[in-house]
Amino acid sequence: MKKSLVAYFSASGVTAALAKRLADVTRSDIYEIQPETPYTAADLDWTNADSRSSREMKDKAYRPPIKGKVPDVSGYDVIFVGFPIWWYVAPTIINTFLENCDARGKTIVPFATSGSSGMGRTNDSLRPSCPNAVLAEGRRFPSDAGVKELSDWADKYL
Repeated sequence: MKKSLVAYFSASGVTAALAKRLADVTRSDIYEIQPETPYTAADLDWTNADSRSSREMKDKAYRPPIKGKVPDVSGYDVIFVGFPIWWYVAPTIINTFLENCDARGKTIVPFATSGSSGMGRTNDSLRPSCPNAVLAEGRRFPSDAGVKELSDWADKYL
């Protein structure tokens, strides 16, 4: 079995619960990607064009700073990267994470939560941030995805 890490960003706790379940199922280490400045409910109001998340997602070059140091991923073969879908892609803090870890030769496997959106253009937006890694096709899961569903999916990468 390959050594794996589950790295995730969760704005509301939904992705966190799924990431912890995935880490348990795969016996992976886990790392929470936290923004240097936590998001408030107002920041996450996608219906407000002036909210922090709306502004960040409009500026594809912006990279929200991450709290603390990004972990050394050299000992991992596979990095599962989890996040909520924002505007049909990963939040740009995921790009920050990928651009600040040395993913050379790693397999990056995106997974997401969303109320209704699919993965959209997620891989297109992540690919430039991990050019020396294998970027696997991502998958959106319902928040209540079970152990078997997660295990069946993750096993093909491990």
